[in-house]
Formats: sequence, structure tokens, C-alpha cells
Amino acid sequence: SYRRSFFLRVSTHLPLKNPSKMPRGPKKHLKRLNAPKHWMLAKLGGVFAPRPSEGPHKLRECLPLSILLRNRLKYALTGREAKQIVLTRHVKVDGKVRTDPTYPAGFMDVVSIPATDETFRLLYDTKGRFAIHRITAEEGKFKLCKVRRAAVGANGIPLVHLSDSRTVRFPDPLIKVDDTVKFDLTTGKIVDFVKFEVGNMATVTAGRNLGRIGVVTKIEKHPGSFTIVHLKDAVGHSFATRSPNVFLIGRGTSALVSLPKGKGIKRSILEEAQRAGVHIEVEHHPDTHQV
Repeated sequence: SYRRSFFLRVSTHLPLKNPSKMPRGPKKHLKRLNAPKHWMLAKLGGVFAPRPSEGPHKLRECLPLSILLRNRLKYALTGREAKQIVLTRHVKVDGKVRTDPTYPAGFMDVVSIPATDETFRLLYDTKGRFAIHRITAEEGKFKLCKVRRAAVGANGIPLVHLSDSRTVRFPDPLIKVDDTVKFDLTTGKIVDFVKFEVGNMATVTAGRNLGRIGVVTKIEKHPGSFTIVHLKDAVGHSFATRSPNVFLIGRGTSALVSLPKGKGIKRSILEEAQRAGVHIEVEHHPDTHQV
């Protein structure tokens, strides 16, 4: 027809996009130098690193199962051995068998290995790395999740979206955004929750204070900008961060989960050396600018 021929003539004169800038689909590789630093991979240990699969946690905020088994738990010497362990259905994440060696395990996830009767929870240490914290089988039956979004779905059903990409329908009406819920992994239901308010214990999951644990002392609301949360740790050190970085882990000074070594207290290099029994001499150079 006339309209079709007109559009064909017009389309032939349109400039073509630069082929080098056109999308080519999802990326499937990850160079080792571009891998997250908290994986602590050797720079000369190879060219590539295992690229995490799409899952509940972001690429730079997760730990693939192959690295967990090989570099942390030392159950495998190579990536091939770690893959064989996973493919033989020996590893469970949050109570479900995962056969993907690059499955992204993240903060608060429960990793269990029934063959060795071991259960671990992924938490952060004060240096921004994942601490593979050993827990009991009873504690491994639940996890803590932060409420990212609360909404009303189809047919007027209330629901909440959690920090590990779960969606829970018909939550308690008192649960709001930024609260923390205690999620039962066996029943798939919320059994308890902690309100986002002053006096509760929280940990920092991003930013410069990553891994630190303290009690919320003040919540500053800035309309049009970020809400700032002030915390104080067990030794009296105060620090502040944005509210999206704060993850509540308990009421008052008691945590709902067991804490890793260090209890989230950030120490200086000298304090760490003194606790390790290492003596460090500090030289005080005279100021040459003073007369």
C-alpha cells in the first residue's frame, strides 16, 4: 500500500546505530581483577573469576558457592572439585539444595552441609568481608530479612518484599518498610519482627562502616535527602550512616542471631596488634617546622 511504501522509503534514510555500541545480551564472564575485593582472590591466580548467577543478591554483594567451598571452607582445591561437591547435592542454601556452583549466597543466608553436619550464616566483619559464621542447626532454621517495600497486590492482598528477594503475603499490619522480620525457613512464614526505632540493635550492610554493630541512638530525617541513622557500639564509639545501610538484628542490646568474632566492634591497627599480642613500636619524629 501507499503508507507501507512511504515508511519503507523513510526507513532507508535513517542513520544506522554504531554496531560496536549495540547490546549483545547478558555478560557471562568476569575478569579476576574486576571481581569484588572482599572475595580476596589472588591477582595472579588466574585470568577469570566465577561470575555469580542471577539470584537474590547483587553481584558485588554476594559470595558464589564455588568460592565459599574452595577459598573459605577449604573443602575443594580447585573450581572443578567445588563444582562436583555442589552437583552431588551436598550444599543447601536457606534449606534448599543448590546445584549451581555460581549461586550467589549473601548476607544472612544460611548455608548447610548435611554430610558434615555443619551450618553457617553469612555475616559481615568490620573489614567489609563475609564472615562464615558457624551456627547450630536450631539457629539455622530461621534468618533475618529487612523489609524493602510494602505494597498491596492483586485483589487487594497486602504483601512485603524482603531483602533476599522474597515476597510474603498477608504480613502483620504493623510491619513497615525498614523493619526487620524473622523468617522461618521451614514454614516460609514470618514469626517475629523488629521495628525500625531508637534503642534497637543494628548492623551496617554498606558504606564505610560496613560490618559494624551498634544500638540506634538517633534517626535524623531530611526531607528530599537521605535519612541519617546514628549508632553507638558496645565500647562507646559513635558512627552514622544512611538508613538504607542499616539492618536491625535485635531488640535493645540482645541480638536475634549469634554474632561473629569481634561482635562488630571496629578496632584500629594498634588495638588489633595488642589483642594479638604483637608489640608495635611507633616512632615520633620531631616536627622540623617548629623552631
